[in-house]
Amino acid sequence: MEALREITVMITAAGNVFMPGTTACLTQNGERKVRLIGVDMNDDPSLLQMCDAYYPVPRGDDPGYIDALLAICEKEHVDVLLPIMSVELNALARNRARFEAIGVKVSVSGAESLEIANDKRKLFDFLKQNGIPCADFRAVHSMESFEAAVRELGYPDKRVCVKTTSGSGSRGFRIIDETRPRYEMYLHEKPNSCFIRLSEMEEILAEAEEFPELLVMEYLPGNEYTVDLLAEQGKVLYCCCRKSLGMDHGIMLNSEVVRHDEIESLCSLVAEKLKLDGNIGFDVLEREDGTPFLVECNPRITAGIPVFRLAGVNLPYLNVKRLLGEALPDCSLELGKIVRRRWLEM
Repeated sequence: MEALREITVMITAAGNVFMPGTTACLTQNGERKVRLIGVDMNDDPSLLQMCDAYYPVPRGDDPGYIDALLAICEKEHVDVLLPIMSVELNALARNRARFEAIGVKVSVSGAESLEIANDKRKLFDFLKQNGIPCADFRAVHSMESFEAAVRELGYPDKRVCVKTTSGSGSRGFRIIDETRPRYEMYLHEKPNSCFIRLSEMEEILAEAEEFPELLVMEYLPGNEYTVDLLAEQGKVLYCCCRKSLGMDHGIMLNSEVVRHDEIESLCSLVAEKLKLDGNIGFDVLEREDGTPFLVECNPRITAGIPVFRLAGVNLPYLNVKRLLGEALPDCSLELGKIVRRRWLEM
């Protein structure tokens, strides 16, 4: 079979800790050479061990960010741009035409879809409005409404979760629980535990100049799953599911590739209704009785997506092929495969 032409792909936030796995998805694709251009807000020469070239750029929410990306894309003749950060997606969606004008395909959903998918409160409202099963939650905007919501959801008899509506990577997430012995946590847990007491949470929120919008949600103690899919304007092309076997800093370190029809159908329905496009990740948690609820949507490449390449479905590279208008292959997912993540020094 004749090899496909060489292409150039840009990855943003290339200094992230899961970059080696994402790099492997693109370069170890089995059919063509891919030149990788990495950009990151930190000037980091170690990226040259994973990328053919790298450039320091402004923050993803900086007014000059898009212009910086455009200049690099033009210089390096980039074919496809794959964003990694949630904070940059809206700007990329608004400026998609500017990239396409210089021949760059950008993997990003439409602005209206992102407005819901990137905001946890709007996502939960969307689920309720569309009759999609949703965990019990309250959106709060003051200390009084926060304290009331915590009580309504069963505290102190039950654990309650609190998260900011726009945070990512477990930023702004805590589990309010009065029962966990703090001395035992001090001795046996790392100082990044998500568990906190209500009084401690109130002290933190009291420091805010303006009370943030928060989502207070029932605690879901069952199994945790991640679904990564590839969609085209809501049409799901590939859908893969993995079950958590261990978490750290909100990242699934050990996971098993599984088939879960109910969860995969739930995530596919949300992708369809929101008309999401490209690589999309969903986090799903279960109640004690096994009822699954979608708790987060990440309309971009996720940290754990390389797991599925090792199980037979290379979602980032398939997205590149889709954006280039190439025929997509049938892929078989190897169920039961267990993948463990380990750090790599550079």
